Amino acid sequence: MMTSTFSIRRRILALAVALLLGAAVVLIIFIQNYADRASDRAFDRLLAASALTIAGAVQVENETVFVELPFAAFAMFSGLDRVFYAVEDPGARTVTGYDDLAAAMSETTTAEPHFTDLVYRDELVRVATIGRLISTASDTGWVTIHVAETQRQREALAAEILSNSIVPVIALTLLAVALVWFGISRMFAPLTQLEEELQSRAPDDLSPLTVPVPVEVDHLVSALNVFMARLRSAMERVSGLVAEAAHEVRTPLASLRAQAEVAMDEPDPEALRGRVKRIHTGAVQASQLVSQLLMDATISHRLESQDSETTALWSLVEEVGTRLDPDLSDRVQLSPSPAARTARMRGDRLALREMIRNLVDNALVYSTGAVVISAELKDETLVLTVSDSGPGIAEDEKIAVLERFKRGKTSAGVVGSGLGLSIVSRVVTAHRGTLRLLDRPGGGLMVQVEFPVLAQPARGAGALAAICLAMLALVATPQDALAKSSHYPAPNGATATVLTIAGVTDTPLFAAFIAGFQQVYPDVSVVYEEMDSLPLYEQFLDGSMPVVPDLLISSASDLQLKLANDGHALGHDSPYLSQLPEWAHWRNEVFGFTFEPAVIIYNPDRIAPAEVPRTHLTLAELLETQTERFRGQIATYDIALSGVGYLLAAQDQTISSTFWRLTTAFGRVNAQFSGSSPAILNSVADGSLALGYNVLGSYAFARQADGANIEIVVPDDYVLVLTRSMLIPRSAPNPQLARDFIDFALSPTGQSIAAGDTALGSVISGGEGPWTSEAITARGRGVIQAIALGPSLLVALDTLRRQRFLDTWQEIVSPKS
Repeated sequence: MMTSTFSIRRRILALAVALLLGAAVVLIIFIQNYADRASDRAFDRLLAASALTIAGAVQVENETVFVELPFAAFAMFSGLDRVFYAVEDPGARTVTGYDDLAAAMSETTTAEPHFTDLVYRDELVRVATIGRLISTASDTGWVTIHVAETQRQREALAAEILSNSIVPVIALTLLAVALVWFGISRMFAPLTQLEEELQSRAPDDLSPLTVPVPVEVDHLVSALNVFMARLRSAMERVSGLVAEAAHEVRTPLASLRAQAEVAMDEPDPEALRGRVKRIHTGAVQASQLVSQLLMDATISHRLESQDSETTALWSLVEEVGTRLDPDLSDRVQLSPSPAARTARMRGDRLALREMIRNLVDNALVYSTGAVVISAELKDETLVLTVSDSGPGIAEDEKIAVLERFKRGKTSAGVVGSGLGLSIVSRVVTAHRGTLRLLDRPGGGLMVQVEFPVLAQPARGAGALAAICLAMLALVATPQDALAKSSHYPAPNGATATVLTIAGVTDTPLFAAFIAGFQQVYPDVSVVYEEMDSLPLYEQFLDGSMPVVPDLLISSASDLQLKLANDGHALGHDSPYLSQLPEWAHWRNEVFGFTFEPAVIIYNPDRIAPAEVPRTHLTLAELLETQTERFRGQIATYDIALSGVGYLLAAQDQTISSTFWRLTTAFGRVNAQFSGSSPAILNSVADGSLALGYNVLGSYAFARQADGANIEIVVPDDYVLVLTRSMLIPRSAPNPQLARDFIDFALSPTGQSIAAGDTALGSVISGGEGPWTSEAITARGRGVIQAIALGPSLLVALDTLRRQRFLDTWQEIVSPKS
């Protein structure tokens, strides 16, 4: 009987730990307050700087307030936060930006910035408001500028300051606790008494420990007592098994001895032969019993160790069949279903094989007719049945025969150990199976075993073959017969699960991604709606899309970023996000998956290699000096109709000092303007156009590989590179399917498709294929300028700035309708 426990540590540590933790908590609260204030000061300065930058761009034209949003206004923000802005004239009318933000904030009459926390579009934002005094011929008033930013990054900075500051506090607290702990640990004299108690015990003394110990050691003593109880029980089981084995072996050995003694004095040869036959039978019985006992011990050990592997159960049946004597194997008939033949399960291969051998041996021993072994797959369960035409087992004996050394009445006169069905029962139970002893129609016994199996792998050709077939089928289809909306049924015939994608990628190219995705998810049907970039953006906002998309994919990544910034996107923590370049994703809402340069294409029959322009400046000079030759022979995007065209033009204008000179040259030669790259490619390839500018390299590389009569120039001065981006709308009916597709597109398999025949380019480095980002970069000598997904893209989409840019462009190039 154990005495009441006590705790030495509790008496000493309670007060010391309470004081140390109390002091640490007070200090951490102070540090947290300081971290929040420091973070707010830092980011408030950035907000104020952004508002001041916009205020500096405010102008008045014809008594009307006008502002052309500077690119620097948003360049200072991080890529983790959403950004909003609004500019109000002295009459409180919104000049540009977000009307609902202006409505939520009051006007100001001071040039000093002030800050407000506001819940805007379901997220807490910090708003900087600043005034700009303007004076016109008719009036003087204040223009109000609001700039708002979500607070994820400032919270991250505060958390970083806090975590770095509290490390010393935690370290000192732990050190103090450790010192106290070390001091009192030396006071645990009762542990010495426990040690002496264990050392003085006899080896066979497994009684519970009754040494009084502190409460901290009480759990250890309890565990020791439980362990010794289990050990005592195991020893009792072993002793019982040895006793049973000795009892069962004693009888056949005594019979062998008696038969041998009588045979030694037997003079009659015939009688002696009978004695020897009985001795042989007894020896066989004793040998079988010893073998079964050894196998029973082996099976018990293997099942307790719980080692398992994946195996096909029917292969074990065939293995047992090959080990039978030829005379016996002719009686065994195998009848598996095709699905059962390949079904796999987890388990111990030796134990399962011994189970099958015992079932087959019993059926052969107790019957003289055919033994049928059948197997079939029902749902996720494999049913194995061994049937014989023997005497069977009485209903009241079917439970008893599953115990050790228990045999039925019909086994009289048949050599056996009584261990076979016991081994079968334990193997089935250990593998979470079910064992049934059933009467066979017409007489005999049916032993039926059921096991759970592993899910069957998807059948069919590999992903690469399926992609090739899909591409061939699409190429063989006339282009005018391809509908904008394409349906790809699930390979396994399922109809309930449908992923709907709206995208701007040409259907024949995107079909490769769909085919690869359906190899991984064979029960998913895909509907792909091909659209142009600007209509996709506009129709999504006004709710007039022809489908309700689960996923939006566009090469106009600025429009995608605008949707996400305005709260239309769902987040997704993709496992491949860390492998994406920083410029190719924004927060966890917009994901780029391709690497596509903007290139110059030309018809080699129209332009000689020596005169091919390899920079933006030389292209402008060529058009200026040979205006009549190239009149009507040059094409580029219509940036008013094409979202990707506007994105590339806006980036060109930011980077290149020769952009407007090149634009003027387009106007001089009456350049043709198109809404898509394929239209420009077709015209250059057939010779009706001589040159195309800012064509997406992905389309150009793919067409050139197909034999189109075009050559490609990757500019030597700078190369704009964009990435097609994916976004999950908040209104998506099946957002999880969209997340699965994003993960697939960013996975090594998806990136290998991008780097393969599609020529869209893999954005994640280290991939394989002819069109990796490294291979594309090596094709030119120019500086790679990736169009980064971030708040700075929103500047070019400002309503006033975009309209002014389009008006200037239209005025210069004057495209003819």
